[in-house]
Amino acid sequence: MGSSMAEVVKKERPVYRNIGIGQIVSYRLPPAGIVSILHRISGVILFLLLPFALYLFEQSLTSELSFDVLRSIASHWFVKLVILALSWGFLQHFCAGVRHLRMDFNHDAVSKEAGKNSAVVVLAVSLLLTLAVALKLFGAF
Repeated sequence: MGSSMAEVVKKERPVYRNIGIGQIVSYRLPPAGIVSILHRISGVILFLLLPFALYLFEQSLTSELSFDVLRSIASHWFVKLVILALSWGFLQHFCAGVRHLRMDFNHDAVSKEAGKNSAVVVLAVSLLLTLAVALKLFGAF
C-alpha cells in the first residue's frame, strides 16, 4: 500500500530537451525569454559600437566643418535607419536593464506572471520610444 500511495502523490516532472538549429524558428519563447535574449544582443552591439560612437562624437566636436560633414552624412535615409536601429537597441537595453533592477529590489516582481507582464511592458515601451525617435529622425516634428 505504501508504494501505490507514493505513485499517486508523485507528479510527472516536465521534460526539457535541447532544441536543434532547425527548431529555433518554430520554438515559441515566452516574452521574458525574448526580452532576455534581446537584452544580451543589444548589450553586445552597444559594447562593440561604443568605440565607433565615441570616435564620431569626437569628430563632431573637432570643428564646425566636421560637424556639418557628419550632419550631412546623417541626413541620408539609410544612415537614419541605422541610427534608428541603434536607438532601438539602446532603448530596449535600457528598459530591460530597468526591469532587471526592479526585479533585484522588488522580490514580488520575480514571479512568473510578473516577469511576463514586465517583459511585455519593456517591449511596448521600447517600441513606443523607438517610434518617437523615428518620428523625430524622419521629420514628423
